Amino acid sequence: MIRPNILLADDDHELAALLRDFLAREGFDARIAHDADSAIAEARAHDFDAIVLDVMLPGRSGLDVLRELRRESATPVLMLTALGEDIDRILGLELGADDYLPKPCNPRELAARLRAVLRRSRGESGDALTDLRVGELSLKASSRSASAGGVALTLTSTEFDLLALLMREAGRVVSKERISQSVLGRPLGPYDRSIDVHVSNLRRKIADAGDGSSPITTIHRSGYLLRQPEP
Repeated sequence: MIRPNILLADDDHELAALLRDFLAREGFDARIAHDADSAIAEARAHDFDAIVLDVMLPGRSGLDVLRELRRESATPVLMLTALGEDIDRILGLELGADDYLPKPCNPRELAARLRAVLRRSRGESGDALTDLRVGELSLKASSRSASAGGVALTLTSTEFDLLALLMREAGRVVSKERISQSVLGRPLGPYDRSIDVHVSNLRRKIADAGDGSSPITTIHRSGYLLRQPEP
C-alpha cells in the first residue's frame, strides 16, 4: 500500500520532528517546513496528499500560506490552531481549510484526522457516490467534480462531500450532527462552527457560478436543506 505523503508546516522544530516520527510509525511519509516561504515552496515542489499547517508561522502566517495555496491547489489542508483561538479556525475554514485541530494536539488525533481527510479526498467517505443532478446543480462521482448552471465549481474535498450529501437528501433537512459525522468524520462539538463555515463557502461558490442565489436553506435549530426545483 502506498504511504500518504504529508507536508507538516510548523515552526516548533522539536514538535514537528516528534509528529513526523509518530506519523511515520502510523504509515505516513512526512516532510517538514518551518516557515511560510518554505511551506509554499515544498507544496509547489511535491505532490502531497495532505498538508498540516500551523497558523502561527514566522514571517507570513499559516493563513497567508493557505490563501496562496488555494489559488492554485485543492490539496486537503488541516489547520493547527491555538487552543481557544476561534477566529483563526473560522478564518482558516473560510479560506478553504478542510478541517482544524487545536494545539497542543494529540498525535493520535492528528493521525485520525488525516486519515479522515484523505478518505474524503479519495472518495472513500463511506456513502456510495453516484452521479447526481438537482436543478442547476450537477455532480459527477468518477471525477469528484461539480457544476452549477454548467459552470464548474472549484471545491475542496470537504465542500464536495457536503454538496453530495445535500444533493442526495434534496428536499429533506440534514442536521448539523449528521453532516459533521458524514462529511468531517467526527461528532459535532459544542460551539463548533465548522459546518456553518463550510456551508457558507459552498453557498457563495454556487451563487457566484449562477445568478447570485443558492438553493441551500438554513433551517433554524435543525440543519440545512437543499431546495428542489419547482415542478
